[in-house]
Amino acid sequence: MTKVLAAAVLIAGIMLGGPASAAEPIQWTGWSADLFARAKAQNRLVILDLEAVWCHWCHVMEQKTYANETVSGLISAKFIAVRADQDASPDLSSRYGDWGWPATIVFAPDGTEIAKLRGFVEPERMAALLKAAIEDPTPGPSVSEALKVVPAESHTLGKEQLTALNESYEEAWDEENAGWGQPLKYIDADSFDLAMARAETGDKTAEARARRTLDKGLALIDPVWGGVYQYSDKLDWSSPHFEKIMSFQAQDLRQYSQAYARWHDPKYRDAAAKIAGYLTGFLKSPEGAFYVSQDADLSHEVDGHVYYALGDADRRAKGIPRIDTHLYARENGWAIAGLVAYANAFDDAEALKTAETAARWVQANRALPGSGFRHGTEDRGGPFLGDTLAMGQAFLDLYAATGDRAWLASAQGAGGFIAKTFKDEAGGFNGAAKAESDVLANPPKSLDDQIAIARFLNLLAQYTGSDGERALALHAMRYVAGAVTEIERPLAGALLADRELNAAPTHLTVVGPKGDPAARQLQAAARALPAVYKRLDWWDRGEGRLANPDVDYPELDRPAAFACSGHLCSLPTFTAADLKTAVAQMEEQDRARAAKRATAPAR
Repeated sequence: MTKVLAAAVLIAGIMLGGPASAAEPIQWTGWSADLFARAKAQNRLVILDLEAVWCHWCHVMEQKTYANETVSGLISAKFIAVRADQDASPDLSSRYGDWGWPATIVFAPDGTEIAKLRGFVEPERMAALLKAAIEDPTPGPSVSEALKVVPAESHTLGKEQLTALNESYEEAWDEENAGWGQPLKYIDADSFDLAMARAETGDKTAEARARRTLDKGLALIDPVWGGVYQYSDKLDWSSPHFEKIMSFQAQDLRQYSQAYARWHDPKYRDAAAKIAGYLTGFLKSPEGAFYVSQDADLSHEVDGHVYYALGDADRRAKGIPRIDTHLYARENGWAIAGLVAYANAFDDAEALKTAETAARWVQANRALPGSGFRHGTEDRGGPFLGDTLAMGQAFLDLYAATGDRAWLASAQGAGGFIAKTFKDEAGGFNGAAKAESDVLANPPKSLDDQIAIARFLNLLAQYTGSDGERALALHAMRYVAGAVTEIERPLAGALLADRELNAAPTHLTVVGPKGDPAARQLQAAARALPAVYKRLDWWDRGEGRLANPDVDYPELDRPAAFACSGHLCSLPTFTAADLKTAVAQMEEQDRARAAKRATAPAR
């Protein structure tokens, strides 16, 4: 799409047949299966505005760019204008997430991508783009071929891959300001979890980085209502963008909770409590399920910088920023996982009850035949991988927290649905089950999704002992191993998945009746013990054998807990303090073995 803009202006003016001031307001429509059939019939291009309810710059673009007479005139004359909410449209957001939000995609009438624009686009730039597309509706420089991944033969990352991934992880660390990545500052989930996993092995540098990042991240927590803002656009974490999105609430709640469990810093306890309070106070529906997000701004006139500087009473006097009250399975899965982590760290029965209520609502209202889940009330283009994946992980977390085998069965069902519905025999897992149109004929395979699938199914296999679930995890990981050398960004998640698929988790088991107070105390203590990669079983002999009876526990006359790592298990422990000591000893032995391997001469 080589353009001479002066000529494009002239040509577009002739096509429009009049000045821009005569333009009508843009008539937006939704994405639909017959979109490009209509575009061909009408000989119109298509412009997609992929936005979000919570997105500040989406609002600015609506107010400034799409209200511009020249822009609206060009779109009304020559385009079908499509607007979609990225949270409601996982098929579109997974395909164009690297370009948003907002993301602007221009298509030819046959669905060929012509241009992709990231973020806010000024009116003058948008007008020039539209005119250029009208003149020459062929792919421009922003459109490139999709990454073609050949799955690796082995699921284990090679030495060169590990070296490159570790180097990129180190390079992403911001020593001056803390956190991984620039210029936007937030707690990157996988990067932080990798630091926590390394801290467990005695890595003091990783521990210091994790704690510095958590300390900096406190600046992104709303001091009035709680909840975490999306990110800061200044390196010192001092300039938040005020949208509150479920993915950030859930992951920050989990991470501050687990950090408190490890280091008992009251700052982390208070941070977790503020996020949990916001979730239940603002984002919980009357049914007990969870909403999606809260807007960054109250209105075009009152943006987040003005509004969130106010106290509670002054905020409420002006009104409450819009909350996206859709109830999606994926977002509920995230919320449940965050709340379970909070309940585990603080032995909070109410938080655990809230998580279980949300899970049961999703099961009752979003379930599909075969143990999967749809996204919302209607599933245009679905079902989508993310919903069943998030709920599967949530079920696994609930099983670990309660010992209720029904949750483990639900996690297994989710894993089976993922295998049947999304597995691509050629490699990896598709993000959607089917294509709604030829334009979306090849559902994207997000590398982050492949990593999450590998980790979820591997941990599920640890609980169940299923070779089939383990094989599915390896299938996802071989795709990751084939892709990492082609991706030019840090992939801490790949390093986490590689660690987990090649080692046994920290394994804690409580042996005793569910109704015995002593067993309950041991279970609470086991839940609170932090580990990034952890398996927790509660064996009540009256319920029969565990799903994966890979350890023979002795019959005792009172409840006991055991800590295992690899092929070694502790002696029975009978108090929370003894269990904590046993886990610490296991971790010390693991560190000693790791140090010995690191200093052993190469063979």
